[in-house]
Parts: sequence; C-alpha cells; structure tokens
Amino acid sequence: MIWKLRPLAGSLAFACLCASAAAEATPLTPEEMAGAARTDGLSIPMPDEFLASLNKLGKIYWSSKMRLPIGTSYTSRPQMALNLGGLIADGYIAIEAQDQQQVKNIGRDVLTLAGALGVSKEVKERAGSITSFAENGQWDQLMEELEATQNEVKQTMAEAKDQDLVALVTVGGWLRGIEVVSGQIAAHYTETGGKLMRQPGIVDFLNQRLDKLPDKIKDDASVKIVRKKMADIQRLIAFPIDKAPTVDEVKELNKLAADTLKDITKKQK
Repeated sequence: MIWKLRPLAGSLAFACLCASAAAEATPLTPEEMAGAARTDGLSIPMPDEFLASLNKLGKIYWSSKMRLPIGTSYTSRPQMALNLGGLIADGYIAIEAQDQQQVKNIGRDVLTLAGALGVSKEVKERAGSITSFAENGQWDQLMEELEATQNEVKQTMAEAKDQDLVALVTVGGWLRGIEVVSGQIAAHYTETGGKLMRQPGIVDFLNQRLDKLPDKIKDDASVKIVRKKMADIQRLIAFPIDKAPTVDEVKELNKLAADTLKDITKKQK
C-alpha cells in the first residue's frame, strides 16, 4: 500500500489509502511534506476513502460502526476542533450505512460545533442540501456535499488564521477512521486487512503538525491526550512493508484510537 502524501490542491491525497496493499511504500520527501503542509489549509482530508476501502474486504454492516452521540458544548476550542473532525468522519459512516436520520443528527451536531468555532455560515448554506439528499436517498450526491462542506469549513478556518485548529480537525477525523477500520479488521482478521493499517507517512505528518502547535494549544488537556496517544499509534502502524500486524496488534491499535476518542469527548474540568 502506498502511503504517500502528494501536495494536491485542496487535499492531502487520501486517495492513496485505497491503493493496493501489496504496493511498495515510499517515504515522504521534504519537498512533498512542505507541499502537503501548504495545501492543508484548503480541505480537511477525511478518511472517507479509507473507510470505503473496507468494502473491498467483504460486506460491512456500517450501521454497527456508528457511535453514540457525543457532546457538543465544549469550552475549549482545540477540543471542539478535534471533535468536529470526528463528527465529520461519523457523517461519512452514516452515509455508508444509508441512515437518513443519523445523517441529519450528525449534521446538526456538526453545525453546533462549527458555530462555536465561527464557521457555521459555511455549514448552514449546505445544511438544506444535505437534508434533502438524505431524505431522497441520493447517497453519492450526499457524499459530495459533505466533502464540499468540510472543504469550505477548513478553508474558512485557514483564512481566519486558525490553521492550528485545522490540524486538530484533521487529526480528529483520522482517529475516528482508524478506530472504525481497525475494529473491523480485528474482528475479521486477515493479513490483507491488517496491511491496510500501515500508514507511516500520514501519522508522521500529523505528529509533526501536533509538535508544531503553539504552547498554548499544546497545554490544552485534550491536545495533551492526543499527542501522547498518537506516539503509541505511530509505533503500531509503522510496521515493515513486508509484514502484516498480528491480530493482537490491530486490537491494541483499535483500543488506543477508541480510548483517545472517548477521552477527547469528555468535558474538561
């Protein structure tokens, strides 16, 4: 599987996540890393294609991958950003499950967090279309509309000099994707499925973004949790190209991602 982030306009090239698991991995060059960092302000690289890659492993009961509603009344902006990323990933899962009500519920929660972060206008303008597509079962159009929504949200954040929060939205969505994919693979383990977990370039890029956050954001309780757990996650998904992780390692990865997501949804004291 090629885990190579190319500096594409408006994307961190999550399309690479669906490449063949037998392909040779290529490390990021400094120029590609810099290019990815420059374009990261244009879209939120969500794990939609990563999640969809599970369909190649067999029938997936996507409704079982949805989680209970999370809180949206946070006082910490970094915590809001992390959970906004997770919620948008939840939106993709609800679309895969073709669950109209869940799409609407998640859209409402996304709007709440986006409003708290000052980007509700971009979400509101598309909320009507998202609801209409869901009610009419237009799932392909709905996927495109959700992608367009997250792109606009991230671009608006970047224009408002909230680039650090953009990085946290990215991390939150990636963690939710890792949780879902690792959980499915752990429950129905194959070596081919296990190799889907190999993402050294992506996790290294995200950890570099976390390391470059201002001290004020690093001191946030939710960010501290994420930075600590992401180091452990990196160890588990940077395995050799010619080796698949064991089922126990995939289970450990799933638990790390799930625990991290639970911790960042808790209200800070």
